[in-house]
Amino acid sequence: MSYRKTRVRMPRALAALASAAILALLLLPSQAAAGLNIVATTATLGALAREIGGDEAEVRVLAPPDRDAHDLDARPSFMAALRRADMLLEIGAGLEEGWLPAAQRGARNRTINSGQPGHFRAADMIELRHSITMDGPNMGHAHEEGNPHFNGDPRRLADIALALAERMGNLRPDHAATFMERGERTAERLRDHAEALAEQVEPGQRIVVYHEDLDYLEEWLPVEIVGYLEPAPGIPPTARHLRSLVSDLEGTEGTVLYAAFQPARGAEFLERNLGWTSHAVPLDPPADSSLDGYLELMTTWAETLPRQ
Repeated sequence: MSYRKTRVRMPRALAALASAAILALLLLPSQAAAGLNIVATTATLGALAREIGGDEAEVRVLAPPDRDAHDLDARPSFMAALRRADMLLEIGAGLEEGWLPAAQRGARNRTINSGQPGHFRAADMIELRHSITMDGPNMGHAHEEGNPHFNGDPRRLADIALALAERMGNLRPDHAATFMERGERTAERLRDHAEALAEQVEPGQRIVVYHEDLDYLEEWLPVEIVGYLEPAPGIPPTARHLRSLVSDLEGTEGTVLYAAFQPARGAEFLERNLGWTSHAVPLDPPADSSLDGYLELMTTWAETLPRQ
């Protein structure tokens, strides 16, 4: 009889101990539990989130920095990442419209749906440049809200950093003061680095770019965009259009810039026929970057131009 009682009591005792242990683990303070799981569509937004979030945030970037963020697919891995996210950061203004809405629907995470506090649309925080897709033969994709490629403007990113720090603080009030302090420091570093680089570039530079994705360089560097390799947004360079550019720019000096994932043929044509230098440049820092990666990217852009 005593043997039977022992067999009955032991499992209950073990169950009680297990329950107590699990409860203790759940009640332990944990930075991971208090932090933010952030998914950013681009590496530039990811860099801001890492710099502001520090150890209180885990950041995943969806769009590889060597790919055009316009032209991605809503992959199952994107949906899985968004399903676990506390916060979604997107550029907005149509940049991710071809794939992000489908990924959001597939994730079935109401926290990061449009209009929710967990959904941060960076384009809503700043004034955008007018998009050339709204002028002339509008054959490519149209950006009715404005040019969404503001990742090329550190001063606009400074404003976004402040807005992002405030939103992150709203979601995690215990860390709000820390997030805001880091956001202010991030904004200051972006503005200071932009000013320092602009002073090193020889004034009055003329540049031709592939698409409007580098237009924002005009906002903080002493450059003027005088042409595009695309005859219309989203349309690859044609021989006729390239010959027209050579005719218009003959006898002048300048630089041709294009994204590393864009074809080099048009830039090489201008280099041969105008004597301009051409450079393939990244549009975003490495996917795992913090702010230092973006500051290095700014330096890369500026160093393609003649210096004082």
